[in-house]
Amino acid sequence: YHRLPASRRKDKIERYLTLIDETFLILPYTIEASVWHAKERARLTNMGQSPSFPDSQIAAIAVVNDLKVVTRNVGDFQNFQNLETENWFQAP
Repeated sequence: YHRLPASRRKDKIERYLTLIDETFLILPYTIEASVWHAKERARLTNMGQSPSFPDSQIAAIAVVNDLKVVTRNVGDFQNFQNLETENWFQAP
């Protein structure tokens, strides 16, 4: 949003980002996550799979923090090792 000219839209985006920063815990992409990410992408690539870079970063952050990824697109994450997923949009 820094490239936007001064406007109500820019102000609204800035307020929204501030709210997110003050409300949500945002986990960092650590060295541990980057190592897991690199190893896992190499493993999958050697198997002929090519996971999305952002999805594999999300997976790495989740795995190293012992968390589950909640997503509607569980298929995007199904091939990552040691990653638990859950779809809250699907009926039980």
